[in-house]
Amino acid sequence: MFLGSHSISMDAKGRLAIPARIRESLVELCAGKLVVTAHTEERCLLVYPEPQWLEILPKIEALPSFNKIARRTQRLLIGYATPLEVDGNGRVLLPPTLREYAQLDKKLMLVGQGKKLELWSEASWLQWLDADAGDDEMPVEMQSLSL
Repeated sequence: MFLGSHSISMDAKGRLAIPARIRESLVELCAGKLVVTAHTEERCLLVYPEPQWLEILPKIEALPSFNKIARRTQRLLIGYATPLEVDGNGRVLLPPTLREYAQLDKKLMLVGQGKKLELWSEASWLQWLDADAGDDEMPVEMQSLSL
């Protein structure tokens, strides 16, 4: 399970070092094999251990292709999906297409989301934190949640 937020850096070539605690979990879960793809709602990236991605891929593929929202979701998630591997130095090389989609620069935030991670530019993450939640209604599932 991936928890917490980690401030990390990316070099000019698009390499980023995965924090040790997360890297250890990734090696244990998937031998460092990841799939990184576009988030469908935010300008950030989703980082899945390969086995987790292989579980959800058939569900994405099964979405109705004649529905515009479902088709957009398929195009983003599958179209940007990129298999990557953590190298011997604990780094991952992000291709330019993914860096451009999420508007990533030197300073990044790696945010645990349970079974996956999100990768944000630090500026976008801070902007998201400061943004108003909007007018969305609270889902029924959240109304009984007690923290």
